[in-house]
Amino acid sequence: MTLQPEIHLLIVDDDERIRTLLQKFLVRQGFWVSAARDAAHARRLLEGLEFDLIVMDVMMPGEDGVSLTRDLRTRMTTPILLLTAKGETADRIAGLEAGADDYLAKPFEPKELLLRINAILRRTPATVEPKLPKILNMGAVRYDVDRGEMWRGTELVRLTATEAALMRIFAARPGEPVGRSQLVEDLGRGSGRSDAQERAVDVQITRLRRKFESDPKQPRYLQTVRGAGYMLAPE
Repeated sequence: MTLQPEIHLLIVDDDERIRTLLQKFLVRQGFWVSAARDAAHARRLLEGLEFDLIVMDVMMPGEDGVSLTRDLRTRMTTPILLLTAKGETADRIAGLEAGADDYLAKPFEPKELLLRINAILRRTPATVEPKLPKILNMGAVRYDVDRGEMWRGTELVRLTATEAALMRIFAARPGEPVGRSQLVEDLGRGSGRSDAQERAVDVQITRLRRKFESDPKQPRYLQTVRGAGYMLAPE
């Protein structure tokens, strides 16, 4: 694994298969990765989180990638790499004129995408502006996303290593359900479906809820989404 400390990527693609494959591949390379299914979903994530680079499909239902890129360029400098099934020069130019930093035509090898991402990150100047702390509020408890710390007033809430890992996973995609099998994989406990592994995740979720839910049996902030997994819903 190539370590990419503190580098957070956003994948925007309406194709769930491609989105999942890219997310798994880039996580294995050591990146933090969040994923959005369309432009509207991407906007919600961008409102609450900062990313070091956005990898975005051009052809999406509703607002397309070029339009979203053009709008994002009016208010942020986050590097953008566009993906598309079209390789014509006109499409490449349209993406670059909208403000994209690079352009990769589908189909492509994941290794080429990794090389493009690393090349963009190398030539992106480090920001000199201090980052504002990103805080998720859950009733009387707040979670500092950057520091990975949970606080109740002035008291630090102690988290186990697994609880801290779960909070990091959920905080990267607030308002988005995360499946139990995905949690098993993200926690590094193997891949594929295992009833025992998923039950172990359920136990950890129950313990985590006790750290900030006023009534863990009727959770308000770490919700169970029927058929989809668990979702963090901060205030």
